[in-house]
Amino acid sequence: MQKIKGLIAATFTPFKYDGSLNLKVIPAYAEKLKKDNVSGVFVCGTTGEGMLMTEEERMHVAKAWVKEQTDDFKVVVHVGTTSAIQSRKLAEHAQEIGAFATSCMGPMFLAPSKITDLVDFCALVAGGAPNLPFYYYHIPTVSGVNLPMIAFLMEAKQVIPNLNGIKYTNRNLMEIMQCLHLDHGRWDILHGVDEELLMGLTAGAKGAIGSTYNYMAILYNKIIKAFESDNIEKARQLQLRSISFVEILLRYGGGVSGGKPVMKFTGIDCGPLRTPAHNISEGEKARYLDELKAIGFFDLVA
Repeated sequence: MQKIKGLIAATFTPFKYDGSLNLKVIPAYAEKLKKDNVSGVFVCGTTGEGMLMTEEERMHVAKAWVKEQTDDFKVVVHVGTTSAIQSRKLAEHAQEIGAFATSCMGPMFLAPSKITDLVDFCALVAGGAPNLPFYYYHIPTVSGVNLPMIAFLMEAKQVIPNLNGIKYTNRNLMEIMQCLHLDHGRWDILHGVDEELLMGLTAGAKGAIGSTYNYMAILYNKIIKAFESDNIEKARQLQLRSISFVEILLRYGGGVSGGKPVMKFTGIDCGPLRTPAHNISEGEKARYLDELKAIGFFDLVA
């Protein structure tokens, strides 16, 4: 089983101001991430507004990112939709274009309340790309699917041969630790709460996926380095810098609505968000920028 180490950026999807895709942004976007020592990207997920795009648009985005893929820069394609059939088709496409892996959150509509139903859904999706690792995307605050992940792994491993692990975007540190140590550490459990990265590292995570890694990977790589050097106090102080930023981010809409303006502040214009996602006003952007300058944000990302 292949495991991901380091930071995976949950990418924003670049849109033009007329609402169409702006794929020309992606090469420069990828170059920036590689320069910041990001290990890869997670595309068309929550941050990428995947559920607000058509099937064809998602395929175009995935293909554009796979063109930037290297051995050291992996592309994980989120294929989740409310339809297992549609998700399987997206998975088939991801395998055809040569992505590293696929991932899928639990379906939001008629969300499964039993592990068996969730596993059945994921098995159909993962089967569309049998040659690629499959990660279940556990994000109950978005999907509404909040089932025990230990039970999911125990049942899913029997019917999903290419199951590789979980993109674990939840604050249950006890459960993530249990998942990391299940089956003698077999599973690749990717931590997904950026402002708690240090806690995830302490639990045993080696890889992480998050939206703020798009523009703050330099800071988070310093956290990882300090942790691996047993300089825990330095790691704590660096994590606190992240927390100071995230407090502001949340006031301006959170990782998606508040994150796209930050991308523009840092040199990559990903355009507006699609309706019904909220775009902050120009006045709010100006105040946002002032607040970021006040905490020394641009020193953190340089």
